[in-house]
Amino acid sequence: MQILFKSRHPEAAVMREVVERRVRFVLRRLSALVPRVDVKLVDVNGPRGGLDKRCQIELRTDGAGPVVVSSVAKDWRTALDGALARAVRLVLRVWRRATVARRPRQHGFELES
Repeated sequence: MQILFKSRHPEAAVMREVVERRVRFVLRRLSALVPRVDVKLVDVNGPRGGLDKRCQIELRTDGAGPVVVSSVAKDWRTALDGALARAVRLVLRVWRRATVARRPRQHGFELES
């Protein structure tokens, strides 16, 4: 799995290793479905404080197209964990829908003659 990290904020740049470890850990079971992950950390309103740390994650999936989620929190780690949780739920939902759509329809009963 390829992980691309983007951030212009100096505090977020320090989080690069933490982000890569966390993404690999959370997506370890989905690595066959997700070959590439783009993580972007942005400080929305600068030094004013508040809920302003945004983490945007784009997962490039095989067969389901790109999946983009974001989360806003008071600190980088909480924003990252929130976005990862949403991303995993969304990828699993998309994957299950695609799997069910490809499966042939089976009837639960048979008629005897």
